[in-house]
Amino acid sequence: MLPPGFASAPARSSYDVVIIGGAIMGSAAAWFLTRDPDFDGSVLVVERDPAYERCSTAHTNSCMRQQFSTELNVRISQFGAEFVKTLHERMGGDPDVPRLSIRNFGYLYLAADQAFAETLRANWRVQRAAGAGTELLSPDEIAARYPFYALDDVVLGSINTRDEGWFDGAALFDQLRRGARAAGAEFVADEAAALELAPSGARVEAVRLASGARVACGCVVNAAGPRAARVAAMTGIDLPVEPRKRFTWIFKAERPLERDLPLTIDPSGVHVRENGGGTYMCGAAPEPDEAVDPDDFEMDLAMWEERVWPALARRIPRFEAIRQTHCWAGHYAMNLLDRNAVIGPHPRVGNFHFINGFSGHGLQQAPAMGRGLAEMIVHGAYRSLDLSPFGYERIEAGRPIRERAVI
Repeated sequence: MLPPGFASAPARSSYDVVIIGGAIMGSAAAWFLTRDPDFDGSVLVVERDPAYERCSTAHTNSCMRQQFSTELNVRISQFGAEFVKTLHERMGGDPDVPRLSIRNFGYLYLAADQAFAETLRANWRVQRAAGAGTELLSPDEIAARYPFYALDDVVLGSINTRDEGWFDGAALFDQLRRGARAAGAEFVADEAAALELAPSGARVEAVRLASGARVACGCVVNAAGPRAARVAAMTGIDLPVEPRKRFTWIFKAERPLERDLPLTIDPSGVHVRENGGGTYMCGAAPEPDEAVDPDDFEMDLAMWEERVWPALARRIPRFEAIRQTHCWAGHYAMNLLDRNAVIGPHPRVGNFHFINGFSGHGLQQAPAMGRGLAEMIVHGAYRSLDLSPFGYERIEAGRPIRERAVI
């Protein structure tokens, strides 16, 4: 039985826009397309996992931050924060649409050496120039605000508590998906099996689905998350995006902290934040951090005892007495070139559009990226925020726009 809102087969044989992948990026693109007054076309969203049990969106930690190393990423998340806070109004004031907010406990980056301290200072200058509220803190200033940290190895911290912290990402995703459907986008439970190119190779003419259906298209959007490279390869395009596993644990503290815990990025590579009710969420990448199969969700059960818990107790001594309650694995769609998004049309297969490679930033960036891609498809240009630096051309040229603030 299919989840509500999904069809088992496309209702038509041709669509103006076919979006491959219906998680947060595909749904955001569909929502903004169907809201553009200059767009009166048809939209088909093809989703292989209609229950959304194994997509990256379902395993996200639902955080928002402004602390990036590039101005464009700061502005992308600024729009994301604005969109979240005004979601109710943007959905027409529907009483069934929740009023969302951001729980602004902030992110706290901790530098244990002067090299990373200089990176934090450089990032701070970029962030402040873009209007973010980032502050640099000495160890004494950190201790005055957050006396529970052990800071003997810390030389500098960076924090922002304005539009930075946790938000209800599941609610945002749900409303984008519902809104797109209500405005006419069709969601089908199926999988793209092949893309048919025109004889010139300059455009995609049709999408063949795993069910056997053939759907002609005006343009195709690759919103396939960790499977993005597989979809791109159907057109002969090389996209350096691969699944990288990320682990998350929830734990309960015997003695909870008296105040909210910022999302703390420890020099060990472990990060931890407030979760509410005396519980906390922490995460880390495996070592080595290698590509995995997009269906691989196996946990490294030894990692908690051997690496994560010791790092937590070292940084916050009260966390020596904690109890893990549950855990899960998810995936980053990692852009190997520069850890930044790839968005917009391919320079030669002109109706094949990317919205890929978010490297762990996807949920918070979805509103700006969905809006931008819709503008490109409908108007042939970005109108609100120029996302052209993240175009595919830099991939071919090997010209990275390096994002240093990747967790």
